[in-house]
Amino acid sequence: MYDYIKGLLTNKTNSTKGTFLTVETGGIGYLLEVTTRDYANANEGEIKVYTVLLHREDKMSLCGFLKREDRDIFNILTSVSGVGSKMALTLLDEFESSELIGFVIDGDHKELTRAKGVGPKLAQKIILELKDKLMNYQTKEPIKVSSITPVNNQAIEDAQTVLVSLGYERKEIQDSITKAVTKLDKTASAEDILKESLRLLSV
Repeated sequence: MYDYIKGLLTNKTNSTKGTFLTVETGGIGYLLEVTTRDYANANEGEIKVYTVLLHREDKMSLCGFLKREDRDIFNILTSVSGVGSKMALTLLDEFESSELIGFVIDGDHKELTRAKGVGPKLAQKIILELKDKLMNYQTKEPIKVSSITPVNNQAIEDAQTVLVSLGYERKEIQDSITKAVTKLDKTASAEDILKESLRLLSV
């Protein structure tokens, strides 16, 4: 329903219920639950926040993210059975989006247990379900990246697949990965490519 909200940051609230930003636009103040990282990084003045509308039986609420990729990873995380909005926010507080994706690609469930409330069984479940969602997304035709690069082709393909599953357009993916690999060496992993590509896409 809402892709993002752009307006003035008028209030920041930190309570036992979570961390929240109030963004005013068009005379309406939107209350958005955010990660503690975004809470700390949100500055006074005009702000753009990517949003997710949560619709439960007893209430409706908004979650907000300063980075588009965090919002997209949040949506994928909450599609895993047993992972609610609070758990997804906790994971995004503990790890950068590129780190989470790297754990999924590598099947490293042990790292996920560093997040509060994530036990071994849930961590394995998250890895299993997310890997299926992120890595089995097929494109109709391959996205071409400059062949003049020392980076491993499989790492590039894995990075492309994840970006497609996150909803980025073909040209966005092609441009960001092409620029990313020029800054990396032959030892770069899919996570390294994703981290740099996501940084470029968020500019």
